[in-house]
Order: sequence, then C-alpha cells, then structure tokens
Amino acid sequence: MKFFKSLSFAVGGKKEKIRTRFAPSPTGPFHIGGARTALFNFLFAKINGGKFILRIEDTDLARSKPEYEKEILESIKWLGLSWDKLYRQSERLKLYGGYIKKLLSNGSAFYCFHSKEFLDKEYDEQIKNKKNPAHFCEFRKLPMDDATRRLAKEIGIIRFKTPLDFEISFTDLIRGKISFNSDTLGGDFSLAKAESPEEFIPLYNFAVVIDDYEMKISHIIRGEEHISNTPKQILIQRDLNFPMPEYAHLPLILAPDRSKLSKRHGATSVIEYREMGYLPEALVNFLALLGWNPDTDREIFNLNELIEKFDLNKIQKSGAIFNTLKLDWLNSHYIRKMSIGELTEKIIPFLEKENLIEKENYDFEYIKKIVTLEQPRLKRLCEIGEKAVYFFKIPEYQPELLVWRDMLFKDITFSLKVSFETISLINDTDFNRENLERILLKEAKRAKNKDKGRLLWPLRVALTGLQKSPGPFEILEILGKKESIKRIESAIKKLI
Repeated sequence: MKFFKSLSFAVGGKKEKIRTRFAPSPTGPFHIGGARTALFNFLFAKINGGKFILRIEDTDLARSKPEYEKEILESIKWLGLSWDKLYRQSERLKLYGGYIKKLLSNGSAFYCFHSKEFLDKEYDEQIKNKKNPAHFCEFRKLPMDDATRRLAKEIGIIRFKTPLDFEISFTDLIRGKISFNSDTLGGDFSLAKAESPEEFIPLYNFAVVIDDYEMKISHIIRGEEHISNTPKQILIQRDLNFPMPEYAHLPLILAPDRSKLSKRHGATSVIEYREMGYLPEALVNFLALLGWNPDTDREIFNLNELIEKFDLNKIQKSGAIFNTLKLDWLNSHYIRKMSIGELTEKIIPFLEKENLIEKENYDFEYIKKIVTLEQPRLKRLCEIGEKAVYFFKIPEYQPELLVWRDMLFKDITFSLKVSFETISLINDTDFNRENLERILLKEAKRAKNKDKGRLLWPLRVALTGLQKSPGPFEILEILGKKESIKRIESAIKKLI
C-alpha cells in the first residue's frame, strides 16, 4: 500500500499565513449550515491573524443564479463576517485550462466519450449485481491524438485516471487519521467538460483544487459531507505537485429527532431567520455553539469574544442538535440588551410588513413606548405585530372575553363604568402609569371587589381585546386618555 502524506503548507519554502475560505454555490437559498461553515472559517482565520476568503463557485452556469449570489453576500454581511477577498469561479475559467492540459499531458487525465445512456446502463447493472458503482473507463488508454480528433465532432468528459488499489490518507484536524482505498472512489471521476480541445468547463473536484492552491488556502474547514471528496482532491493535488492543505470536517447540524436538518423542521435559510426577527448577534452566538465547545458554562458570546476563544480542537465529531428554544432564548437576551432607540428602528419594518403603520408615516415616539413595554417579552422581532396589534387597531373580541371568573355581565358593566369615571377625572398631565395604578386600585372597592381582578381584567380586555397582554396601567399610559375612554365605552356597549 502507498500513502500520500500531508505536506506543510508553504510556497517557495516560506511558511504562509493561515488562509481559510468559504466557497458556496449560488444554486439555492443560503442555508444555516453554510452560515456555520462560514463562521468557523472566519473565526479560525481571525484568531490566527489570517485571511478569510469568500469564493463563489458558480461554474454550474445552468443552476447558478444572480439572486442566490446576492442572498449569500447579503447574509454573510448581515452576520458580520467580513471577508478579505472575494472571488468568482466564473471569472477564472481561463486559469483552469492550463492545469487541465498539464494533467492530460502527464497522463493523469484523459478524454471520455461515453454517452449518458451508456453510463446510466453501466450504473444500473452494477447496482443490480450488488457491486459498488464505479466507472473505470476504457478510454483511459485512448491515444491523445485520437481523442483530439473526436473532440472536433463530439463533446467529451475529462476524467482523472484513478490509480488502482492505492491508499490515500490524511489527518483531519477534528477526526484524526482518515484513509480511503482508491478502488472505493467510483472509478475515473470527472474533472471537466470538454467542448473542444481548447474549451473546458471545470467541475467541482477539479476547480476546488486549483482555486485552493492559487488562493494559497492553508486550511479547508467544511461540512463532513465533503469527506468523500477529499481523497479525489488529494489525488489531483499529488499529480499537480501541490502541497496538501489541512482539513477539518465539521459535524452535521441535526434536527431534534437527530435526522438531518431540513425545511420540514422549520426555516433553513439565513434570510428566513432574519425575516422571522432573529438578530445577527444571536444567530452568530447560536451557530458558534453548534458543534463547538468553549469549555465553559457561559453561553453568551459576541463576535469578538468568539474570535478570542475559538479553537478547532474543541469541535466535536458527532452531529450538533439545532435547538430552536435555545435560539429563541439567545435572541430574547440580545433583544433585552438592545437600546430602545435601536430596537425601535429594527421593529419598524415588521410593523410596516403587518400593515400596522405606513412606511415613513408614523409616530416614532409612540412606537418607542410600545417597544419599551414589549421588549422584555419578545423572543423574535416578528412577534411585535401579534403582541401589540391593539395599539394600532381597535380590537375585535367577543363580550365573553371580558368575564372574570364568576362575574355576570351586569357586574362587568358596573366595573367598566367605575374605570370609565375614574379615568375621566384624571388630568392629562397626571395620566401616567404610577397615578393610574394608585387611583384605579383605590377605586376598585366601588366595583364591590372581592379581588382586584374584577376591576383589572375587564379593563385590560376592553383596552386590548386579548386574553394575555401586559398590565392595564402601562397600556392606558401609552394609549392615552381619549383612546382609552373610547375603548371602555365600546366594551360597555358590547354588554348591553
């Protein structure tokens, strides 16, 4: 058996700084798993004084969409992960041609002209015969001159000539030594599509090796689903005489039932979490703890603190459970820590989306009072519409909701009239929570109170139309005297 050992990352004999990369494909929404991978690459680069590279892998022209690239860039910026350099593979196509020619000339690669139908039939027969699917191609022996002539008439695939019974090993920084036998790699794997002898469209395993080398990537930190790609990439590196980067394969993010996280478990894209009212600070904090152990009971970390503490050696091998309750708890923490002014600014778009306020036509100070009241109760910003709708619209509710315990409608009517008369006598200048609470509770005896709920429950429901809400005194203060009286009168009419 042969072993291909990891080389120190060096160029021209000089050790380079650590450089990591995040390399998403713009072929779909930017998922939460990709965000964690980007975060870990960012943290590792920054704690080591290195560079974090963002590379858009868009060589699949049919599936790559500008709107998905925009979403990727927007999401990473929103999370606060600033990159040092941005590349797009589609802008580097000429670069790959030289390396393809090198592999062809040294006998490491060859042109394959099998049709899709032939390959599908071969695959089906291997499955039927319970063999591991593998395509060791007969064209690997085709002379280059003959292949070049065929390319003038038909499109081919450039394949890597996978060595037989060859052991490939590397040391994963998370999982330790991992070995593969080349016979398990699926045969002669594809490197590029050949439109002609001079036109190549690079495919994933080839392009990623060239880019990592050209961009001097020292550490490749990616999801464990890429482990099976690593031996193929190592073989390409070997035949191009490239140094091998260090590898670290992150554990999967799992749903609470330990299945792979998917859409059926809720939101999966970063943009969806933003639209649900999660803060970037909370999401970054949460993602950092998915598979990484900071060796402390502490759970609140800002981005700078994460950079200071991050250690690849503390990443676990087993899957990380995505716990939405914990994310909500973290988000509520960051909401409570935020200044009222900043939180109000972030809340306003959610109120606009719910059509509770008009765009650029609202009373900021009024909304700030509402946000002050709701801040301790919010888990997500999007909850503001449901929780505070009564501040913007006259509530609709059934009169039965006004009932407190064994009260009859006549008892509730009397209670509401006490509230109405008491509030009417309070001057506008004294219409604040402290005065309202002091005066209303003193007057509660007039409602033949057995408990203060006989006064406060009907009053609160009259103001909000809700079974649950903050206390009536805070709500009265925000609504103001005129609006409060109007709503109490409306409640009384429901009972007549």
